[in-house]
Amino acid sequence: MRSYDLSPLFRSTVGFDRLSRLLENAMTGDEAAASYPPYNIEKTGDDAYRITMAVAGFGPEDLEITAQQNSLVVTGKAKKEQETGQFLYRGIAGRAFERRFQLADFIKVGNANLLNGLLHIDLVREVPETMKPRTIQIGTSGTAKPALTQQAA
Repeated sequence: MRSYDLSPLFRSTVGFDRLSRLLENAMTGDEAAASYPPYNIEKTGDDAYRITMAVAGFGPEDLEITAQQNSLVVTGKAKKEQETGQFLYRGIAGRAFERRFQLADFIKVGNANLLNGLLHIDLVREVPETMKPRTIQIGTSGTAKPALTQQAA
């Protein structure tokens, strides 16, 4: 695997260390661990997303979803099955897993549903009003308004 030195990109930036860690983790990830369980990420609206994971054999009591700041962790705990017979081939994986997703700023985890072996996790981008762009009125020299003052609550 080819290794890239990203340090020139970060010489004149401040506060982008999280971005460098994300890039490093993406380039040095374990491919075998990253493929289980399979998942889809889809955009369902302008500010809405859905992660769908194939978790056949897991029930709601076997799954745990943890949302932290800019991180979503889905954990599946394997349960011990009773051997009812001798397997000639075992292609359905039932092993424990932990899948981590890095979330962008202002992404909130909505609800989660388990249906037909698929775990659906809905995400929505909720940008605070103070962070949204706003239009600034331009006045003429004769109609200058005083600077905004903060009012007591």
